[in-house]
Amino acid sequence: MKKFIYSFLSLILAISTSTFAQKPQQDTTKRYIKTPTGFFMVLRQGDDVLAQLENFALKENIPSASYSGMGFVNAKFGFFNFKTKEYEPKEFERVELASMSGSVAWQNGKPSLHTHGTVTGKDFKAYGGHLLSATVGTGSVEITITVHQQKLERVKEEPLGANVLNLGN
Repeated sequence: MKKFIYSFLSLILAISTSTFAQKPQQDTTKRYIKTPTGFFMVLRQGDDVLAQLENFALKENIPSASYSGMGFVNAKFGFFNFKTKEYEPKEFERVELASMSGSVAWQNGKPSLHTHGTVTGKDFKAYGGHLLSATVGTGSVEITITVHQQKLERVKEEPLGANVLNLGN
């Protein structure tokens, strides 16, 4: 019996030691590659699409860019209310991102994205507008990024109350 208890305790100790000794694995999956026209990005399930684009712009020091994409997402769109100067949101779960387009500029030293898109459900109805957030659902999201040479800034214009791309006027 003593031998059984000793073996059992040794097994428990070995399991607990190996469980606590394991470090969480860092995701090292490559998210984008350089191409002759800019970059190509492939995002995976759970990735925050807009955060990945912002991090990319910072890491690669992108002066400005245009992008387009498609894939599977959970998305939140917003319709800009000119009276309140805020977006009225609507969320869509487990939808196909049929089309996404946007631009990268800078505002207050940080990347500033302006993104629109269209999603469809299994009923084939389409919804779209200003993309407030998107997380990759099952599958992936593929994004083609075309980099521009000139650094562009966004400026909040009044009385509009919206950020507008400034071309240096």
